Order: sequence, then C-alpha cells, then structure tokens
Amino acid sequence: MIRFLLSASVALLMGCSSTKKDSETVLFAGEIVNPTSDQVILLKGGVKVDSAKIDNNNRFEFKLSSIENGLYHFNLAPEHQYVYLEKGDSLMVRLNTIYFDESLVFSGTNEETNNFLLELFLATEEEDSAMYSEYYELEPLDFADKIQSLRQDKVATLNELNSENLISEEAIKLLTGSIDYTYNRYKEIYPFQHKRKTAEENLHDLPKDFYSYRSQIDYGDHTLTYLRPYYDFMKAHFGNLSYMSCKNECKNAHEDESKQLHYKKHKLHLIDSLVIEKELRDNLFRNVAFDYLLKKKDAPENTEIFLTEFKKVSKNNMHIEEIENLYQGIANLQPAKVIPDLKVMTFNNENKTLTEIAANKKVLFYFWSGTNKKQYLEIFKRVSILKEKKPDHELIGINIKTDYDQWKTIIATLGVDPSSQYHSNDFKELTEKLVLYPMNKAIITENAVIVDGFSNIYKN
Repeated sequence: MIRFLLSASVALLMGCSSTKKDSETVLFAGEIVNPTSDQVILLKGGVKVDSAKIDNNNRFEFKLSSIENGLYHFNLAPEHQYVYLEKGDSLMVRLNTIYFDESLVFSGTNEETNNFLLELFLATEEEDSAMYSEYYELEPLDFADKIQSLRQDKVATLNELNSENLISEEAIKLLTGSIDYTYNRYKEIYPFQHKRKTAEENLHDLPKDFYSYRSQIDYGDHTLTYLRPYYDFMKAHFGNLSYMSCKNECKNAHEDESKQLHYKKHKLHLIDSLVIEKELRDNLFRNVAFDYLLKKKDAPENTEIFLTEFKKVSKNNMHIEEIENLYQGIANLQPAKVIPDLKVMTFNNENKTLTEIAANKKVLFYFWSGTNKKQYLEIFKRVSILKEKKPDHELIGINIKTDYDQWKTIIATLGVDPSSQYHSNDFKELTEKLVLYPMNKAIITENAVIVDGFSNIYKN
C-alpha cells in the first residue's frame, strides 16, 4: 500500500510541469471542502506569518511579498499540515476536511516537493503501525535490513523525481532529512521496544554499526527544526542516549533523589551539551519538562529541584511561561483543590460551568474531538463499557477542537444523549487549566480517562 502510494504519486507528478517562477512574490492559495474554520493561518515554526479568510466559495489566498525559503505550516483549525515554499512560488492546494491529509493535493510550483512530503507523512503513519505490530520483534540484523529496504524505496522515488530537475537543492535536503530521520528514529527506539515485545530480561546486544548514522547527525540545522521526523528523532535519540549513558556510567548516583528526577536531569544536560540551534533546544527542553511534570508523580521537593535545574540549563526558554503555568495548574488540581470553574456550551447553546454540571452528584468528565471519526467512535464504545462498570457515576463528555455545529451533527448522528454532552470553545484555556496533555492513543480505564490524545480525570 505504501509503495503503491509513492509510485502513483511519481507517475502523477512526472506528467506535470511546474509553473515558471517569474518573481519573488509567493502566491499560496486553495480550496477547502467542508471548512472547519473561517480562516487559514500560515506559520513559520511557531510564529504566525499571515492569515487568510475563507470566502463564500470556500477559497483562500496568500500573497507574500518577501519570505524565507523553507518549511511552513498552514493551520485550518483544528488541523494543520506542512507546506514548503520558495520565493516566486505559485502553489495551490485542495483538500476536504473530512479526510484532511488523505484528500490533500498540491499543484503549481513546488508541487513535486509538497506532494512527496505529504506522501512521506502518510507512509510513516502506516509504517509506524507495522513497526509496533511486527517489525520490532525482529532480530537486530533482520530489523536493520528491513529499515534499509523501506528507506531505499523512498530514496529511489526521490531520485526518480529529482531526475527531472524539478526540485531545488534546499527541497532535496528537506526531503532527504525527512526520510533519513524517520528511519533512524526507528533504530533509536528498537532496543527498548524489542525487549518489551519479546519479554527478554535485558536489552539485546546490537551490531557495532547499528548506530553508524550518529556520526552524521546535525544538532543545529535550523531548516529542519520544525520538520516532525527530525524533532521526533531527537526526542527518541536523547531518550536512548540518556538511558544508556546513565545505565553504564551513573551506577547508584541517583540514590539521593528519585530515579525519574535523576534521569530527567541527565537528559537536560545531554541536550545542553549537544544541541546548538536555539529553537530546537527550547523545544526539546520543553518536551523533557512536560514529560517529567505530567507523566510521573514525584515528591514536591523533587519537582522544585527539577525546575531549578531546568532554568539553569535552558536559559531564556521561549516556553518558560507555559511550563510554569503547567506546574501551577498541576498544583491547583491536587485532591484538596476544587475543579476550575470553566464554561462550556450545552446542546441548546446555553452556557454552563463544570461546577454546575457536577453539583450534588458523582461525575466523571471525559474529553473527545470530532477530528478523527475512527477514534471518537472507539471512545464512545469504551464509554458505554465504563458506564456499566461505574453505574453510580454520570459520565460527561466535553468536546474539544471541533466546530460547534459539526459537534451537534456528530452527536445527533450517533444518537448520543445530548444532555450528557458539552462543547468547549476555548481549547487553550481548557487544556491549560485542566492540564490535558497529548497522548499517543485513546484509553479509558476504571482509574483514568485518556481520550483523543488528551488525558486527565476529574471527579466531583
């Protein structure tokens, strides 16, 4: 399936010719079927470049007089996707929000780069699943061969595209980085997943050249900082380095503090010693802070030690306010505290607070989004199971990241009782004050609720 998608793309792209670039002005426009927002926002890294209104014909248009060549993101709430732009581009995009990534097609200058980048993204989603279901069980040499085979398929496709000289050197570097860092990340993860999948007592011995690519890692490439495969690789890489170096060198050095605190401090210092690019450093430091504050419960004094160490190595971190707000939010949500009095909307367009909803009854709130049909169907299926296990609790759904009218349509279509469903318009406030945080999948158990990639549990 993956190989077919990539090959089909090549056949399509070879039959097209890019528009000639006559000026430095960039035109980026498109048509949105079933728009979920009234505007498209263009970002470079974490910085907003411009926004464009979606007109009555569901079309938008950006005209940019001066931009830096490179990777951008366009955001159509609640979704976003890459777009690669160069001076002089005239690039069009068409998509249907119901099948956002799968329906997205670029045409015009740099269509080859953008369509191939999208195909890599879609292929990685499929291969991620295969990694966890079967490939991580392979022995090291077999796994390395499999990774090399998958990588070579993508490289061959890229070389075929490039044979027509339709892609710039800058774009080739970006696409090559996307391929290489995707497969190198799998290698960083392999020893830990292999041990888990095979139930081996110790980490498996690896061939000496298993991590040979590490000598070529660029820890300061600004052009790749916001490329997801590059960033995901860095997270896995530093997780691997931290564990291995700590295991081999630290011995019992953590006896005076928790293992988790010791490990995270170790990770902070490794990032500090190796990463050059400021935004990548800040983002990786943020990831370590969120991972520590959210996923592990540690003594308050250890948390204070961690934050002190964090501020020492990550000076002037652009995420410091967010991290401090998270820390305070967690403190405010301890058992002795009252749930924040946030407003949500009823099915009949009335405002209610969470406190009012939970008054004088046992309530368990769960959170879901309409952006992924397969996932929210699974969520409601699990909620039904949980209702049977907890008949003395009222399960209340809070919808996030979904247009209000679209949310009402989903509720009506599913036949879910609307009196148990509410909608939040302020995703930022909700996630910050309720300390919802990204997860990899949806889980609902008797003791926790993790829904649509966001987790926390609140009872009245």
